Amino acid sequence: MKQVIVPVFAAVLAILPGQQSASPLVSNDMLNQLKSEYSEQAYRRGIAINKLLLQLRGQPIEKQLTEVNRFFNQFEYQEDHLHWGEQDYWATPSEFLGTHKGDCEDFVIAKYFALRKLGVPDERLYLTYVKALKQNVAHMVLSYFPTPSSIPQILDNYNPLIVSANKRKDLLPVYSFNAKSLFLTNASAGLGKSLPTNKIKNSKWKKLLADIQKEKQ
Repeated sequence: MKQVIVPVFAAVLAILPGQQSASPLVSNDMLNQLKSEYSEQAYRRGIAINKLLLQLRGQPIEKQLTEVNRFFNQFEYQEDHLHWGEQDYWATPSEFLGTHKGDCEDFVIAKYFALRKLGVPDERLYLTYVKALKQNVAHMVLSYFPTPSSIPQILDNYNPLIVSANKRKDLLPVYSFNAKSLFLTNASAGLGKSLPTNKIKNSKWKKLLADIQKEKQ
C-alpha cells in the first residue's frame, strides 16, 4: 500500500460501459469460470451481484451505494500475504467473488467497478488512500462525491455505514485517484492538489486492468 498508483483512463474506458448504461459485473463466460475455477458458491455469488445490479438499475444513487456496499462488506477480510502469498496484490472483482475474501483494496475495487457498471460517473468515484487511526495502518476506502465540490460519502469495509468523510474522524485522508485524475487529499477530505500523472508509477492499476481484460477473453 506504499506505492502511489495512477489509473490508465483509456484502459478503463475499454472495460466499463458509458455512464448512462448498466450491465452485469460478471459475464456468462466469467460465471462459468467462477464455477470451474472456484466453486458452486462462487458461481452463485456472481449470479447474486448481477441480479443486484439489475435490481438497482435506475434506483436513487443512495440506494445503489448502500446495496453495493452491503453486498461486498459481507466478504471476509484477509491480508494479501495470507491470501495470495504476496505483500500487495490487487484482486479483480472476479477473484474477489471467487475466493470470497480480500483486503481493503479488493473491497474498494469491487465496489468501484460495480458502481461504474451501474453508470455512476467516474468523476464521482475515487479510490482513496487513508490512514486508519484506530488500527494505525494504511487503508483504502471508496469516496463518492455527490457534487465536485462536496465532501464525499465514504464506503468502507471497516465501518458498514456510509457517512460523510468529515464525520470519519478515524480516517486521515492521503490521496485519491480514479480513471482520470490523482489528487493529494486536503484536510477537509475533499479533493486537493492535482498530482502530475506522467511522473507517477501505475503498475498495480495497469496490472489489474490487464487481468480483467484476460478474464474477458
